Amino acid sequence: MALQLENTHNRDVLIAIEKKYQQKWQDDHVFESDFPEDDLPPAELREKYPKYFGTFAYPYMNGSGHAGHLFTVSKVEFTIGFQRLTGKRTLFPLGFHCTGMPIKACADKLIGDIEKFGQNFERFEDYQAQDEQTNGTPVPAPVQGINKKEDITKFSSSKSKATAKNVKTNYQFQSMLAMGIPKEEIHKFADPYYWLEYFPPIWKSDLINLGARMDWRRQFVTTDANPYYDAFVRWQMNRLKELNKILYGKRYTIYSPKDGQPCMDHDRAKGEGVGPTEYTALKLKVKEWSPEAAKAIEGKIPQDASVYFVPATLRPETMYGQTCCFVGPAIKYGIFKVSDKEYFVCTKRAAWNMCFQGKFFDLDNFPKDQDQLETIAELPGSAFVGTLVNAPLSMYKEGVRILPMDTVLATKGTGVVTCVPSDSPDDYATIRELAKKAEYYKIQKEWAELEIIPLIETPNYGNLIAKTLVEKMKINSPKDDKQLAEAKDIAYKEGFYTGTMLVGDFAGEKVQDAKEKVRQQILNSGDGFPFADPSGEVISRSADECVVAYIPQWFLNYGENDKEWQKTVLEYVTAKDGLNTYTQETENQFVANLEWLNQWACARTYGLGSKLPWDQQFLVESLSDSTVYMSYYTISHFLHGDRFGKTSGKLNIKADQMIDEVWDYVYTRTNDLEATSKKSGISEQDLKTLRKSFEYWYPLDLRSSGKDLIPNHLTFFLYIHLALFPREYWPRSVRSNGHLLLNGDKMSKSTGNFLTISQAVSKFGADATRIALADAGDGMEDANFEEKGANAAIMRMYTLKEWVEQTVADKSLRSESDDRVLWDDLFEDEMHLLVHEAYGHYADTNYKLALKAGLYDFQSARDFYREACVSAGVPMSRALILKYIELQALVISTIAPHWAEYMWIEILHKPDSIQTQLWPVVPEADKALTAQREYIKATSSNITSAEALAGRRMAKGKAASFDPRQPKKLTIFVAAQFPQWQDKYIDLLKDALEKATINDDKAINQNVAKAAGKDMKKVMPFVQELRKKVLNGDKAALFEREIQFDEVKALEQMVKGLKKQTGCQELQVVKVTPEAKDLPGQAHAAEPGKPTFQFENIQT
Repeated sequence: MALQLENTHNRDVLIAIEKKYQQKWQDDHVFESDFPEDDLPPAELREKYPKYFGTFAYPYMNGSGHAGHLFTVSKVEFTIGFQRLTGKRTLFPLGFHCTGMPIKACADKLIGDIEKFGQNFERFEDYQAQDEQTNGTPVPAPVQGINKKEDITKFSSSKSKATAKNVKTNYQFQSMLAMGIPKEEIHKFADPYYWLEYFPPIWKSDLINLGARMDWRRQFVTTDANPYYDAFVRWQMNRLKELNKILYGKRYTIYSPKDGQPCMDHDRAKGEGVGPTEYTALKLKVKEWSPEAAKAIEGKIPQDASVYFVPATLRPETMYGQTCCFVGPAIKYGIFKVSDKEYFVCTKRAAWNMCFQGKFFDLDNFPKDQDQLETIAELPGSAFVGTLVNAPLSMYKEGVRILPMDTVLATKGTGVVTCVPSDSPDDYATIRELAKKAEYYKIQKEWAELEIIPLIETPNYGNLIAKTLVEKMKINSPKDDKQLAEAKDIAYKEGFYTGTMLVGDFAGEKVQDAKEKVRQQILNSGDGFPFADPSGEVISRSADECVVAYIPQWFLNYGENDKEWQKTVLEYVTAKDGLNTYTQETENQFVANLEWLNQWACARTYGLGSKLPWDQQFLVESLSDSTVYMSYYTISHFLHGDRFGKTSGKLNIKADQMIDEVWDYVYTRTNDLEATSKKSGISEQDLKTLRKSFEYWYPLDLRSSGKDLIPNHLTFFLYIHLALFPREYWPRSVRSNGHLLLNGDKMSKSTGNFLTISQAVSKFGADATRIALADAGDGMEDANFEEKGANAAIMRMYTLKEWVEQTVADKSLRSESDDRVLWDDLFEDEMHLLVHEAYGHYADTNYKLALKAGLYDFQSARDFYREACVSAGVPMSRALILKYIELQALVISTIAPHWAEYMWIEILHKPDSIQTQLWPVVPEADKALTAQREYIKATSSNITSAEALAGRRMAKGKAASFDPRQPKKLTIFVAAQFPQWQDKYIDLLKDALEKATINDDKAINQNVAKAAGKDMKKVMPFVQELRKKVLNGDKAALFEREIQFDEVKALEQMVKGLKKQTGCQELQVVKVTPEAKDLPGQAHAAEPGKPTFQFENIQT
C-alpha cells in the first residue's frame, strides 16, 4: 500500500533547496567533462588526469522511468559522485533506446484504436454500451492517469522480471491514458517516431530532478532517426561481418507468426530469456489402433497411409529401452496430415511449431493461421490408450503400447512422451503405478510389465539408475513431484557425465560421445526428425503466441560455434586482471551464460532501427545495436548538437562524413590519419580530437545493470567489445543488481504498488529518494525501496538542517581559545574513524554501509558528543561543530548532494560547489581514543541498563537489589590488573597460534577442558572471546594485553554524566587490586577494560 504523506512542510522546504541547486548545477555545466588538453600518450594521459566513465543500460522510450530503473541508475550515480570526490574527471552520459518492435507495435495498435473509436476515442462509450448489450460483459472504461533445464548440457535462465511484464491491457489508448498522457494528444503516438520526441525529455527532466550528475550534451536516440548513430551501427555491423562474427544460415529461433519475423528478448511482452529447446522427435508408427481411436478415424485416413505418434526426447541414447509411449488422458490430441501418405499424432501446439520447421508446410511458405493446419481428427489422450506402435531402436520389435500418464504437459514438447523406465525416474514411477492399478487405469497389466532393459552403466547408481533412485528416495507415486524432479536431475547428470552405453551400435562408449551419434542414426534412418519448441510461453509485443521457426537469418555467432571468441570472453571474465564483477555470483552467472549462449539472430523486418548495410530488407535487432554504444558517448557531443543529430556538434561534422573508415580511425583500429581525412572530408585535427576523446574516456570503468540482463545484453556487450576493440579498451567492470521491491512487494501497476521516478521525487524529494535507494541494498538479491524509509529521511535531513542552523547561531559555543576537553578529542577521533570507514564502503560500492557510516553513525557521533557535553556541563566547541558540518557534508554528498550543497554554501559559506571538492583528508583514528570512547559508551550503557532492569523488576512485583526510586549510590570497580588465572590460557592460545592449530575447534576445546577442570564455565567464554579476536586478525589481543588509556581518569570524566543519567546522589570509583579485601563479590569480577559496578540505597 502506497504511503500517504500528511504534512509536507519539511519536504517542501528541502525540495525548494534541491530545485535551487539543480538549476545552478545545470547553469554552471558542473557535470560536463572533456578530455584534458595535453599531448601525452593515452595511457599516460589517463594516469596524469585520472578519469571515471560509468553508464547504465539506456532506457527504452515506450514510457517514463520507474523506481526499478532508478535503483540501477543510483548505482552509477553514487559511484560517479564518489569518484569525483577522489579527484577524477567523471563522465555519466545517457542516450535513449528506440530500436525494435515495442514502439512500432504500440503505434500500430493505436492506429487500430483510432480507426475503431475516432481520433480522440469519442466513439468508445457507444462501443462499450453496445458490447454490454451484446455480451453482457462491460468493457473496462479508460482511466485518466496521473498528470505527469531441460537439457542438462545447457544453461537456462529464469527471471522474475519476465513474469512482471505479463500485464494485460484492453486497448492501447487506455494504456496511454494510464501513463498520464492527455486524451487529445494520444493520437499523435500512432506515429512511432513521435514516441522518440515525447519520452526522452521526460526522462531527462526526471533525472535532473533527482540531481543526477549527467552530461546531457552527449544524449542521443537510436535508430535511423539519428543519422550519426545510424552510421555508427552500420560500421559496427560491417566490421563484425568482416570478422566472421555475423553469419547467414538456417537456425532455430523464437518466431512470431503474426509479425512474420524472429521475436527477440526486447520484442516480447512475456517470456524474456526463453529460447528454443531442441529435441529429437521420434516416429512411432501405429500398428494397431485402440478400439475407440479406430472408430473415430474410420474412413478418414487412407489404408496405405502411415500414422505416427511423435514423442520428443532430449535423450536419444536411451531409446533402446522404450517399453511404452505415454499420452495425457485428458489432453486433446490431433491427427494432422503431413502428406497423403503420412500423418502425425501430437498436440496442436506442437503441430503449429512444426509448421515453421519444414513439416506440414515448406520453409518458404509459412502459414498465417492455425486453421491452415489440416486436422483429420481431435481426440482426448484416453482414446488412444492401448494403441500398438513400433518404437524405433526399442528392444521390443513387436511393438509397445500407448499408455496413460497424468503428468504429461500439453505445453511442453509434443505432448507425447516415450517411456524409458531404466533411466527416467518419472517413467519408472508411472509404469510401476500402472502395473499396480491396471484395472483402475483400464489397461491390460502386461502392457506395463515389459522387462526393463539396462542401457547405461553408472559408477554410483548401477545400470538401472531410475529404479535405484526411486527406491532410495522412497518415491511412492508419480505425483511426488519434488522428489521426482530431484531424482530426474541426478539421473540425467549421472547418465550424461559418467555413464557408459551397454547396448546398441555404440556399446562401450561414453554417453557424452554416443548421444549425438545415436541421434544422427535416428535421423538418417528416417525414424525421427529434429524438432524444437519454446522452453516457455513467449508472447510478442503484438500479442502473438510465438513458436520456434527454422529459418535462414543473419546471426551473431556467439557460443561454441566460435570457440576462440567464446574462450577469449570466458578468460577475460574469470581472469584476476580481467573483468571486475564485484560479486562471485555475477561472475558465476556470466560463466554459465557464456557456456550456454549460442547464435543470436541480429536482424528482423519489423519495427524501428538501422538497416543492415548489406541486406537492407532487414533492420538491426534491438539487442544487437546496443552492445558498444558506450564508445559513442565519448564523441557524440562533437558530432551533433541535439539528440536527433539535426544540428551539428562542436566540430561541425556532417553525418554522411562518418564513413566506416572514420570509426575505424577514431576507435584506434587503424592509424592512417591522412587517408581517412582525405576520404571523409573531415580535417586531420578534428579526427585527432575525436580519437583523443575516445582514447581518454575508454575503457568503460563501470557498466551497471539489473541481473536479468546478464543472459543477453551484458554478455553481448562483452562479446562485441572484445571483438572490435584492442585489449586496452575492454570494459573494466560490470555491476549487477537485483530487482527492486516496493514496500516489500513486487511493483505492479495493477495492484497500485508502483512508483515512477517523477512520483518518487515529487513525493519525497531528491535526497530522501536517494537515501532510500542507498538503503535498499547492494547485492544480487532483490532490494527493497521502503517508502517509510524515504519519509523518515525527510525528517532526518530537515531536523539535521535545523539543528545545524540553530547550533551555528548559538553564541555559547566554546571558542578555539578555550581549553579542549576529553569529549572534544573523542568526537573528533570518531569523525576521523567514520570518514575512513565511509571511504572504504564507497570504494567497494557498498552504499548501504556507506550511508550507515556517512550519515547514521555520523549523527550518532554528534549525539554522543552533544549529550556528553551537556552532562559534563560544558558547551560544545564551535570549531568542532564547524568541522562536523564540513565533514558531514562531504561524506554524504555522494548520496544527498543537495543537502550537502546547502551546508557547504549557505552554512559554511564556501566559494565553490561541493560537487567540485575532494574527499576530506583526516588522520587515522587514534586507537587509544577509540578504545576509550567505546569503553565509555559500553560502561554507560551497562550501568543505565542495570538501573532500568531493576525498575522493571520492581514494577512487576519482583525483588531487586536496590530501589532505583530511592536515594542511591553507584560504586564502579576498576581492576588494577588482569586475573592471573587467565595467563595460562593466553599461553595456550599463543602455542596454538604458533603451531597453526588455532582453527582446530576440537583440539582447542580439549586442551582448555583439560586445563580448566571445574572452572570451565568461567574459562571457556574468556577463551572463546579471545580466540575470536585473534581469528579476526587482532593478534594484539594476545600479545599486547594492556589498556591504552587511564581507566580511572575516564570514569572520573563520566561522573557528572552518570549522576545525571542515573539520579545517583553519590558515585565512587574504586580501584581493585589482588590484595583488596572487604569488597563485594562483583568487585573481583572486574577486569581491565571491563569494570563492574554496584547500586545501593543510602540514607540522606
